[in-house]
Amino acid sequence: MSEIELRALMCDMGRRLWQRNLVGATEGNLSLRLSPQRILCTPSGVSKGHLRPTDLVVIDNHGVPHGAGVPSSEIKLHLKVYADRKDCHAVVHAHPLTATAFALAGESIPDDLLPEAIIVLGSVANVPFAMPGTLDVAYSIEPFLPHHRTFLLANHGAFTLGKTLEDAFFRMETLERVAQLVLTARQLGSPQPIPARAFRELSEKYLNGEL
Repeated sequence: MSEIELRALMCDMGRRLWQRNLVGATEGNLSLRLSPQRILCTPSGVSKGHLRPTDLVVIDNHGVPHGAGVPSSEIKLHLKVYADRKDCHAVVHAHPLTATAFALAGESIPDDLLPEAIIVLGSVANVPFAMPGTLDVAYSIEPFLPHHRTFLLANHGAFTLGKTLEDAFFRMETLERVAQLVLTARQLGSPQPIPARAFRELSEKYLNGEL
C-alpha cells in the first residue's frame, strides 16, 4: 500500500476504535511501519474518531518527527516494540472497557476458554503499572515482548501487535469481546475450559500463525 492509502487506513482504524467504544475522548494511539526508518503514528491530543490523513505524524526510529505534528505521548511504547520485535509492523494502544477492567483488578484473561482467545490473542500478558507517557512503560513491557502479542497494562489499558494495522486492530477488538464473554460467563457460573486435546491443537495453530 502507498503512504496515502496507509494514512487513510489509519484514520479508518481510529474511527472504528472510537465507534466500538475501545477509546474515548483523545485516548489511544496507533502506529505502523512505513519503512525500516519511518513510522506513521497518530498525533497527540486528537480524537481517534475524527482523524484526518494530514493529522498523522511520520517519525524516525528515535521518535523524531519528519515534518509537522507532535506524536502521541505513548510513542515510546511503540518504539520499544519496533526495536525488539522486527516481525511487528503495527501497534494499537486502546482503553477497551472490559479488558481494562481486568487490568484494573489485576486479573488475567484466560486463553483456554474460547478458540479465538488461543488463536487470535495467544497468552495475554499482564504488565505491571508504569507511568503513562514515560520511558518506564517501555521498560515495563520488555520482559513480555518476546512471547506475547496481546498485553494488559495495569491501571492503564491494553495494546496489541500486528503484522498489519488491521491485524493489530482485530486483535484489540477480539480482546474486548473475549473479556466481555469471560466476565459474563463468570457471572453465570464457572466457565468450563476447552478440552485439553483441543487446546493443544489450537495452540499449535496459534504458534504456526504467530508474529
